[in-house]
Amino acid sequence: MTVELNHTIVYAHDKSVSARFLADILGVPVGSPAGHFVPVELGNGVTLDYADADDIRAQHYAFLVDEEDFDAAFARIRSSGADYFADPGHRRPREINHRGGGRGVYFTDPNGHNLELLTRS
Repeated sequence: MTVELNHTIVYAHDKSVSARFLADILGVPVGSPAGHFVPVELGNGVTLDYADADDIRAQHYAFLVDEEDFDAAFARIRSSGADYFADPGHRRPREINHRGGGRGVYFTDPNGHNLELLTRS
């Protein structure tokens, strides 16, 4: 039996703004609203379904990207004005990391979710 993650729900103060923020950083489209969700589909078929909520607890979402996509996404992070860090605890601001011979960066979305881009898992 093969088990794959199909989708997860990401709670947001404004689902459309939050979906657009991530989609713009990753360079992917925002999908058409489905029910009360705004989807962002990733290259491996997993969908992040954004839903409005008042009480949001920050979550961590990590995205494996190739070197070229990292460069493009990191440029978009910097131009967006989002805070970014080399570590998940946010103690090394305005830096990236080089774990495992790759590159990685953590940044926060408009809801305080801790997002990560990495080139090596």
